[in-house]
Amino acid sequence: MSRAAVFGTGSWGTTFAMILAEAGTPTTLWGRRAEIVDAINETRENPEYLPGMRLPDTIRATTDPAEAMDGADFVVLAVPSQTLRANLQVWKPHIPPEAVLVSLMKGVELGTCKRMSEVICEVAEVPERRVAVVSGPNLVPELAQRQPAAAVVACSDEEVAARLQEACHLPWFRTYTNPDVVGVELGGAVKNVIALAVGVAVGMGLGDNVRATLMTRGLAEIARLGAVLGADQHTFAGLAGMGDLVATCTSPLSRNRTFGENLGRGMTMAEVVAATKQTAEGVKSCESVLELARKHDVEMPITEVVVGVVHDGMTPGEAAMLLMSRTPKPERYGV
Repeated sequence: MSRAAVFGTGSWGTTFAMILAEAGTPTTLWGRRAEIVDAINETRENPEYLPGMRLPDTIRATTDPAEAMDGADFVVLAVPSQTLRANLQVWKPHIPPEAVLVSLMKGVELGTCKRMSEVICEVAEVPERRVAVVSGPNLVPELAQRQPAAAVVACSDEEVAARLQEACHLPWFRTYTNPDVVGVELGGAVKNVIALAVGVAVGMGLGDNVRATLMTRGLAEIARLGAVLGADQHTFAGLAGMGDLVATCTSPLSRNRTFGENLGRGMTMAEVVAATKQTAEGVKSCESVLELARKHDVEMPITEVVVGVVHDGMTPGEAAMLLMSRTPKPERYGV
């Protein structure tokens, strides 16, 4: 029987630990805050991030990374993407020799423009075959209610992907495998940026035509970047591409869409940040995604205006005008 350690007691880390445990995989949760760890062990509940959701009895929690990883076959990383490198440097000595490192994170590292799997390989000094990614349309409040959902498990080693698929497969949580780690990660990271743009449009009171245009053109941006980085274009038509994009852009449960919506309503960045309890990954990753695109000479106009609004003081109205006034180029089929 496989064992798992999940690092991060936020909403997604806690929920994925629940999924693993219900699928028959004994799981240990690592958390930084002792009060959350104690509450999980004593009440079977994470009162900070998932109040009211009872966790399986086979989950235990700890603040000790060595204890969490002891005997783990899968080490699941569910921390904010921009903290991964520093955290992993601390946790590295405790990683079991053959454990598979699993990323739940959807971001691109600032400064290096590296995907999360690349950061893991570099810092933990493990080969690609020992790194897997889980992504897809997985809005946590719905998963916490055990509503049906699906996800993609990506790994260059198909046997590893199959093992992880088995470890987290449930009647209500269906997983599919995919060897295209690059495409799955890009889909998860860039859709957050597009969701910010859709949220801004919603906050401005713009209609469904604009939302559909942003999502479709956003998918084109993801696919263009993926093409130059060697991703399989079919990935972007699946759960980790279009599926995740649609869920994140259309649901009021989405952190990134909600963040953009507040900006579109006229709130300042400081006001939105103060009102946001959990990480909206697109806010920081939009800069690294744009830098990555520029390094490879890929046009990503929606990403550019999101960076402008979030980081450079551009107003939502100016962003909309900039997008609509771009010089038209011959583009077949509107994609």
